[in-house]
Amino acid sequence: MADPWGIDDGYFDVRGHWHATPEATRVALREAMGAEGDGPPAPEHPLWVVRAGDTPSLLGPCELRVEGGEARRVEHHLPADLPVGYHDLAPLDGGPVTRLIAAPGRCHLPPDLREWVLSVQLPACRSAESWGVGDFADLRALGTWAAARGGGMVAVNPLHAPLPTDRVEPSPYFPSSRRWLTPVALRIEEVAGAAGHPAVEAHAAGARRLNDRPLLDRDAAWAHKKAALEVLWAEQGPDLRFERWRDEQGDALEDYARFCALVEHHGAGWRSWPDDQRHPGSPGVAEFAGANRDRVAFWAWLQFLAADQLGRAEEPLPLLTDLAIGVDPDGADAWALQDMLATGVRVGAPPDEFNRAGQDWGLPPFVPHALRAAGYAPLAALWRAALGHGGGLRIDHVMGLFRLFWIPPGGGPADGAYVRYRGDELLAVLAIESMRAGAVVVGEDLGTVEPEVRGALEAAGVLSMRVAWFEEAPPEHYPAQALAAMSTHDLPTVAGVWSGEDAADQRAAGIEPDQDALQHLAGRLMRLTGLGPDAPVDDVIVAAHERLAAAPSMLVAGSLEDALALPRRPNLPGTTDERPNWSLALPIPLSEVFADPLVARVTNALRRR
Repeated sequence: MADPWGIDDGYFDVRGHWHATPEATRVALREAMGAEGDGPPAPEHPLWVVRAGDTPSLLGPCELRVEGGEARRVEHHLPADLPVGYHDLAPLDGGPVTRLIAAPGRCHLPPDLREWVLSVQLPACRSAESWGVGDFADLRALGTWAAARGGGMVAVNPLHAPLPTDRVEPSPYFPSSRRWLTPVALRIEEVAGAAGHPAVEAHAAGARRLNDRPLLDRDAAWAHKKAALEVLWAEQGPDLRFERWRDEQGDALEDYARFCALVEHHGAGWRSWPDDQRHPGSPGVAEFAGANRDRVAFWAWLQFLAADQLGRAEEPLPLLTDLAIGVDPDGADAWALQDMLATGVRVGAPPDEFNRAGQDWGLPPFVPHALRAAGYAPLAALWRAALGHGGGLRIDHVMGLFRLFWIPPGGGPADGAYVRYRGDELLAVLAIESMRAGAVVVGEDLGTVEPEVRGALEAAGVLSMRVAWFEEAPPEHYPAQALAAMSTHDLPTVAGVWSGEDAADQRAAGIEPDQDALQHLAGRLMRLTGLGPDAPVDDVIVAAHERLAAAPSMLVAGSLEDALALPRRPNLPGTTDERPNWSLALPIPLSEVFADPLVARVTNALRRR
């Protein structure tokens, strides 16, 4: 049970033990969300979510203002021809205007969907033309190659914008903004005016030397790219196409670009900025933007370039993009949406047998009643942007649509509590944006998931994730409405388990591996492939993916890390400075990846028959 503010009375852990929410935690979380009184205040505009085509009764005659401009009088009940979308319902007696959300009921999901998906960590995928990190042109090349081998989609790590500082955050799951794209992924030579430019060529030569390093140096790569972009911007300035696009993006882009210019001026950490620049709506921000028009325009231009190049990257194959669960509290989204976020709270996971200390992800959560009072507009805009870039969207920790584990200010995971959201309403908004984009939705539902949540996600047309490491049943018994994969970026690769090198990697990072668990995974591989412990790792990888492809799941994914028999996973949870997480480059350039015989065998095994 949750209180009026959404704070649960407690939770059951993985062993079924009940953990009651401490009163001190409840008080701290209420204070962080600005709670006063016995419950959330009545919103200025009440919210009503309905299924398009249903005709529920009205309390009285109203003016129905349909999204797009049409207005008509309605009485007794909603009309059966109410289109999917966001509308307003104004009582003729002068009562408050209700925000009316008419949802399709399910996300976009073609009934004949059956594809194999190439899964990549784009920064690690470098070509001879890359400037030290994989870029949007490399993503296009990956799509072209996968399409030629029968692939249906390319799944890519989050492409969110990092803080606009000299240091580039390695983790794509700790972004400054989920709404905007990373300029670090720009292919500079594809920017107008770059071809043959002496300054660009000079930076290209220096940046391409970074390709020889086994670890990604995002800071050096971005330094070269930003310097080249500064030259091109100074010589070209804005053109009509950019200005038209900038106008279309509206206030959201202006807030982001202003934030970036402010970070350049003050440094990161917006809470320490001058008082009149800590909020996007402050007069001081507008005054600063007016005095720094060129810098604001520059950061908006980078987003224009990124959107254009990402659009070209999805031409060969649709992209399955990835959406992080939250944002850096010092980032652009936290600054722009601060009125809807819980001050000082971090999202995480409670202690369990796998992580006795629990997890603190450092991400601030939306306040449920504030998000609902806004008609879920921030999430609708976020999903619209993400779904509009490709054929699908993977939502990290999709259970967060229903509840999130909040850690109070000054506390740790042991002090946290679950806070509830209106999952039914959030799924309704998600279905609208998915349908409009014609894009499928995959929910990362690994770990402890409440049974009713799985049912709601399935009913809403959201694909589940089935990872072979966690599944007791064979792939032939996986559900159809799912994406099946051998592993994820946080879990061991097939080669890492089979060779024992994943355990060695953990020890090198200061973690004592769970040998029983790794032995269990090795046994699962043997059962999955029918191969003995002395089988060559290449044969194990191919056989595992061949068996995975037999799953009835709509999507089956294979990663380049597995296809290249790499023993180290991209990210080892629980480590930071001890290991170069998110910075392991593929050991060979893309041209060699495309010609690698094991990669050919794995992709052939993944082809749906």
